[in-house]
Amino acid sequence: MWMLKEILIYLGVAIVFLVILKIFKIKWKFIISLLINILVGGIVLFLVNYIPGVTLEINALNALFVGILGVPAVIILLIYYFVK
Repeated sequence: MWMLKEILIYLGVAIVFLVILKIFKIKWKFIISLLINILVGGIVLFLVNYIPGVTLEINALNALFVGILGVPAVIILLIYYFVK
């Protein structure tokens, strides 16, 4: 039963997302490039975790941050990790 609820939640979020796209007339090319950048950001975070002593959290926000800003975002996250 919980799986059905989870699927319905994801379906609802997808519908709201599509409605927002239509309202603001956001191009699919922008959305696809943003998703690719997030994927690349997650891969970079995964590879950074192979550095001994570094365990950066791989979540959507960090992946988005790294995907948009690139290498400077990785450096900022590393500084935050070591200061924290």
